[in-house]
Amino acid sequence: MTRNTASVTARIVNGFVTRRGTGGHVQATGGNPAGIVLDADGLSGAQMLEIAQKVGLSETAFVSRSRSEGFKLDFFTPARRIAHCGHATIAAFSYLAELGRVAEGETSKETVDGPRKIIIRDDAAYMEQLAPRYEAAADWADRGVRAEDVLAALGLDEDSLDPRFAPVLANTGNSFVLVAVRDAAVLAAIQPRLPQIEAISEALDLIGFYVFTTDPAATAADATTRMFAPRYGIAEESATGMAAGPLACALYDHLGVRKPRLMIEQGHFMVPASPSEITVELGLDAGRITGLMAGGSGAVMQELEISLQERA
Repeated sequence: MTRNTASVTARIVNGFVTRRGTGGHVQATGGNPAGIVLDADGLSGAQMLEIAQKVGLSETAFVSRSRSEGFKLDFFTPARRIAHCGHATIAAFSYLAELGRVAEGETSKETVDGPRKIIIRDDAAYMEQLAPRYEAAADWADRGVRAEDVLAALGLDEDSLDPRFAPVLANTGNSFVLVAVRDAAVLAAIQPRLPQIEAISEALDLIGFYVFTTDPAATAADATTRMFAPRYGIAEESATGMAAGPLACALYDHLGVRKPRLMIEQGHFMVPASPSEITVELGLDAGRITGLMAGGSGAVMQELEISLQERA
């Protein structure tokens, strides 16, 4: 027998929106929508998963009290719990700042993978990521994945790539394969083979593939990107803060973009487009990356009432 419990309120908040204008005329467009549930302390993992399924977005963040950090955040896709989610973190803390529940300055989040620093500054939220680790394709051989397999999963060949950068696995808290293509035309034309990307993501324990170009004819940002994460039920995502961090590190370490603040665009090549902007600030010590903060702005788009089923 089942019966309805009290409903739970979820807000749809777009993280990493593009903001244009000044004063009272700022417009927020694009970004990546996340479900945000505040005051989630009494919810079980099974209930969080049920809510995430009913919200139906790539990720939903559940915000609770923490004994050790500013807030506790639990992240769920419609299929499973995940350790971190960039756009849901930015969405959650931007919304908390809008409500006055967190002030400008430093706070933190508790996650199943440990604490991370959060900074609120100028109506934007920034989240801490770790120093980068890289694995070249030769390091994947024992897991049965070759660079050619990555290209085949994207329908690309060697001529499609930026010759300065071979595909690499990068991790600043979550793992992604970074693939640099030569220009915007190649990036726009990609038709991903999602079953192959999912199989490779399982073999390498990835969130997904982050494909980018630094072609100046394509973007005024440091890179413009597309993100494919079918292992987590995401065919394509419009903003991925946990991927923008590793990419910014790779741009700095391997592609000569030697500056401490980088801008990553995403979502321009989706149908429909959802342009997103992710700012990455690198922590540097004698030219070496020691960590980073990735951030942007959020905007509340919608409110949902979710009814949970309690089994008696």
